[in-house]
Amino acid sequence: MIHIDQDDPARGDVRQLLSEHLADMFATSPAESVHALDHSALSAPSVTFWTAREEGQLLGCGALKLLDSPHGSAKHGEIKSMRTTATARGRGVATLMLRHILDAARTLDFERIYLETGTEDYFAPARRLYVRNGFTECPSFAGYVLDPSSIFMELRL
Repeated sequence: MIHIDQDDPARGDVRQLLSEHLADMFATSPAESVHALDHSALSAPSVTFWTAREEGQLLGCGALKLLDSPHGSAKHGEIKSMRTTATARGRGVATLMLRHILDAARTLDFERIYLETGTEDYFAPARRLYVRNGFTECPSFAGYVLDPSSIFMELRL
């Protein structure tokens, strides 16, 4: 059974997965278009970080970053660092993680969730996952600039 729990991004196996994630981002996108966070940035107080595990084995991770809202007291968040291990791909781990993050955001009365992902073919599975779960394209947000290597998406909760 797969369990999703809050975790420490500096934990050894998680840190390795995040390093692989960053390496893949730099291998598939121009450096100025890489917005992935490392383990220390994911440890910030504004970020909640989760891992998916099965019998202790790491399967994937994801995070929710609290954003400053342009609408005063409304709570907005950004999905960060969605990643599945190579051996867990195709098992629905990313869908479970995304739904867990969205459920957490709803529990915290977030109004909107945003994300940035790449335009390259490498990111097509991620884009399909987000569209299947109700995300739609939107303008840039939270200080991002328009970039041909980025797609911005949002989900109104």
